[in-house]
Amino acid sequence: MNDASSVPHIPIKVINPVRRSAQRRVFFFSCVLALTSMAIWLMADILWRGGLTGVETAMLALFVPLFGMVAFGFVQATIGFFVLLKRGKDKGEIMVTLPSAEQDLSQLPATALLIPIYNEDVPRVYEGVRAMFLALKEAEVHRRFDFFILSDSTDPNKWIEEEVEWIDLCKQLNAFGRIFYRKRHIPINRKSGNISDFCRRWGKCYRYMVVLDADSIMEAKTLIKMVQLMEANPQTGILQTVPQPIQGETVFARMLQFAGHCYGPIFQAGLNYWQADNGNFWGHNAIIRTAPFIEHCALPSLPGSGRARFMSHDYVEAALMRRANYQVWLTYTLGGSYENLPPTMIDCAKRDRRWCRGNFQHSWLLLAQGFKPINRLHLTIGILSYLCSPLWLIFLGLGILQYHRDMARTIQPFDADIGLSSYLDVGGGKLAWMLFIVTLILLSFPKVMAWLLIMGNRAKRLSFGGGFYVTLSLLVEHLFSALLAPILMLFTSLSVFFVVIGREISWGTQCRDAGGVDWPSILRAHTWHTLTGLAVAMISYQINPVFFLWMIPITVGLVFSIPISALLSHEGMGHLFSHIGLFCTPPETNKSPLVAQMEQRLEAIRNELPPPEWLQRHFGIAQVLLDPYINAAHVSLMRVKQKLNHGMTSYYKGLCDRLLTRGPDALNRRELLALLRNADSMAHAHDLLWKMPNRLLPTWWTMAMRHYNILTSQQKSPLYR
Repeated sequence: MNDASSVPHIPIKVINPVRRSAQRRVFFFSCVLALTSMAIWLMADILWRGGLTGVETAMLALFVPLFGMVAFGFVQATIGFFVLLKRGKDKGEIMVTLPSAEQDLSQLPATALLIPIYNEDVPRVYEGVRAMFLALKEAEVHRRFDFFILSDSTDPNKWIEEEVEWIDLCKQLNAFGRIFYRKRHIPINRKSGNISDFCRRWGKCYRYMVVLDADSIMEAKTLIKMVQLMEANPQTGILQTVPQPIQGETVFARMLQFAGHCYGPIFQAGLNYWQADNGNFWGHNAIIRTAPFIEHCALPSLPGSGRARFMSHDYVEAALMRRANYQVWLTYTLGGSYENLPPTMIDCAKRDRRWCRGNFQHSWLLLAQGFKPINRLHLTIGILSYLCSPLWLIFLGLGILQYHRDMARTIQPFDADIGLSSYLDVGGGKLAWMLFIVTLILLSFPKVMAWLLIMGNRAKRLSFGGGFYVTLSLLVEHLFSALLAPILMLFTSLSVFFVVIGREISWGTQCRDAGGVDWPSILRAHTWHTLTGLAVAMISYQINPVFFLWMIPITVGLVFSIPISALLSHEGMGHLFSHIGLFCTPPETNKSPLVAQMEQRLEAIRNELPPPEWLQRHFGIAQVLLDPYINAAHVSLMRVKQKLNHGMTSYYKGLCDRLLTRGPDALNRRELLALLRNADSMAHAHDLLWKMPNRLLPTWWTMAMRHYNILTSQQKSPLYR
């Protein structure tokens, strides 16, 4: 384990990229305010012809935040476009402080790479660790970086698999003392609690820590530059990279992946333009200065909730770091930082439901003492990003109601007998049409600007498969985005409703592989979308056939949500799109050796024969009780043995008896976990299992022992797959 105090800070001349950040923010928000004000004036002029009703007043009030968020995104993308158009380094980006002179990399300070996991795909996690370790070793800096796999897994089989893979990986790489594994018995406060546990136990040994997700990997040169940037900027507390999405298999994942690579850079450049050193933390793929994080970023308890902490910890930790006068930066041009995306729309909605609850918890901190105004803005934007969906839903409902009232009073903004074109000549029709076109431009033009940047750079154009394919991909993605917008709006509105009524939202394991089209889940998730779309279409047609045409952009996606979701969840279609060059991205055309190595090893693992189906459910339990090496390793990783009273001793003895005489199915998950946590019981159960006569063993254990003996006789112990 490294010592954070062993390497002094390297004196480096620091370039200040913060000089004009205040002027930039004034310019940015002035543009947003100007656009929003003009749109509000147009909307008010449309609505108050003939006097404002209560419904129209409510619509105008809802229009303000809805259009404000649209204007905010447009201005951010436009400024980012002009920043990237210069094709030079942005003087307001922290990358300008990266030392140009060669440095002695052996003098890099101690850095820990933290990988919190929770019932994850174990081979994917460990092959990512292997790839990063070997990349750092090739760069001859692996002695300055330690890996910590921090497990909160609640699946007994995952727990044992994690231990087996850790031992196997360390033996293969000779990495004992460099790659550590820690399993918490009780996953208090989820990921943030896991990081806090590391900080309490080992934080003082490391000057920096890089927080990753289970699906995150980073290039060695990226990790080195991140440490160098932190050394060059002693007042920087958090340095956030932009994770590049990779390995998308389904149409949905590939579409999001393309959007992230195509449109993401202009939004990221615009984001850095106005936030500068007041950036945000996204929870992963970032480097953190450990000492101030420990001192200043302990999460407060939620009011009235005892010891419960915020579900979305990242925004809060960034605000606390800024309150302590440490800078938080986004390094959007660094590269070499990767992550995976949810494979389906349903998985994306499940993830957003958790984030929605976490972001709404931030409302408790909007008036917290000592927070910077820009951090309050970050928290507000995070809340609004989810609140806009129910606001949009209410706005649409009020619009339908108001139009129905106008029709009942024969004040018809549309003339069904003449057609849609006559609407432009009635009342505020021209203004309404103008506002509609402006809104479409603000929503769509950022994608056009991103396309222009790609088409203007030959190398970048080729990295997306060429001009034809990037254009076709953009058009298809834009079509799907329009169809998905009302579906995701209803998903998010439901999440907000659950938060408002206080319904508990669990933080489960994130799905990272589609595993085929799940029709039952699709039908459960989208049937109500289809019924809602049909109802809105019928109501709008009964009000006025032309009004029905205006509502088609909303209703068509909802009505066809089931086939759309099935199509986007299909891995075969995703592979077909990839084969024809659709949604091609730079990491695919110029694959990183780090990613290629990991994928190659994962492919070999996937091709191995799995355990028999009857054994898969309790494979970990079979391993830890049958294999003496795995059993000894598991027992050695337990905490210091504690003396148990007679009642607890009898409880564990009863669990062992049921496990051995009736099989693993006789114990539930909680009981299996309890048994795995007790070192004495595990050692005793292993010893007793091999001594029990066959006539006393249930069929399951007899078959498991036979399977184990066959593997060991073939020198294929479960430990050495």
